[in-house]
Amino acid sequence: MITIHPIELPVPGLEELQAEALQEGFRFIERLWKEWENGNNRFTAPGERLFGCMDQAALVAIGGLNQDPFDGRSGMGRIRRVYVRPAWRNQGIGQALVHTLVENARTSFTALHLRTDNPTAARLYERIGFSRSLALNATHVLYFDSIANAARMNSDESGG
Repeated sequence: MITIHPIELPVPGLEELQAEALQEGFRFIERLWKEWENGNNRFTAPGERLFGCMDQAALVAIGGLNQDPFDGRSGMGRIRRVYVRPAWRNQGIGQALVHTLVENARTSFTALHLRTDNPTAARLYERIGFSRSLALNATHVLYFDSIANAARMNSDESGG
């Protein structure tokens, strides 16, 4: 069973997750840890939260929700620092993590931005209801008034 929980750093397995991300050329987990250590981003502002998925007491996936630092409008959230360790991919963990981030964002934000250059991640976000964005600092956007329509479409596709 996949469970996603709020976390505070450090957690067991963070070093392994960071090393695997670096091996794949992703430096954003390293930035996440540095920003946590120096206090620049601890996901503590209103509406913000850091989530993780643990397996046998080790971190296997992580993702955060921030007020969008690149968009001056109030009510704009941003999904950041989402990563699933390679051995745990294709098991629904990434989808569960993003769904958790989206559901938590609903109570504090009117929309969510994110940026990804990973085509597999982009497809996941689009299946969840994000649309491609032409914004300078975001590749995708999700407006919460369109969530109901996306949920209806997913229900229709699954026969439910």
